[in-house]
Amino acid sequence: MKRRPLIAGNWKMHLDSVKARQLARDLIPAAASAGNYDVMIAPSPTLLPVVAEAVRGSTIILGGQNVCWAAQGAFTGETSPAMLLELGCRMALIGHSERRHIFAEDDRLINKRLSGALEHGLIPILCLGEMLEARRQGLTFKILEEQLRSALINISITSSDKLIIAYEPVWAIGTGQTATTEQAQEVHVFLRQLIGDIFDKTIASGIRILYGGSVKPETMAALMYQNDIDGVLVGGAALNAESFSKIINYS
Repeated sequence: MKRRPLIAGNWKMHLDSVKARQLARDLIPAAASAGNYDVMIAPSPTLLPVVAEAVRGSTIILGGQNVCWAAQGAFTGETSPAMLLELGCRMALIGHSERRHIFAEDDRLINKRLSGALEHGLIPILCLGEMLEARRQGLTFKILEEQLRSALINISITSSDKLIIAYEPVWAIGTGQTATTEQAQEVHVFLRQLIGDIFDKTIASGIRILYGGSVKPETMAALMYQNDIDGVLVGGAALNAESFSKIINYS
């Protein structure tokens, strides 16, 4: 099945409103020329209104960096799916390594966030990944299976375009290290087979699996050449219009 690649930029906790507006505007031409690719940016929650206005009418997709499971309620510090949708977001990151390892979000909470996003019509980008010590001990596949199965407990997916997976080896995020294309492809194949076991082969063949981990313009072509890598989740390089534009238009 032909899968439409997604180039996603996670701005994390960076930029002010002036810089965010300018960066968003500077990315519009690159996104417009992307052709058969989707381009998504995920600013901080306070920047979403400014960025939404800047990209209105363009091909850029807006995403949230996290999302609560409830539409409203006493959830101090959270952002509801309804709030993200009102601002024009179509996607939301869930289970990013920084949420897991800095803010101690566990599999149960990630499952709730995923369920809430799907229930309200957001497309979740579920992030999975192993720490360096786990990779050294040969536990990569075991940890990824635990993360994926736990996240998808009681989750029903009837169409492959309702969920996106992002593999982000934690040891390659912000370190300058990047998994080799062979390492990345091996993991993506494993995840696709596992998705087939959890749902079915039709869903697995159509679902997009992204790679994230110190993605740079010079690594894009080799990554995207792999059969099971359907795009990238970009951190630091997404904060610079020139570098992110090169990633978007890598070919």
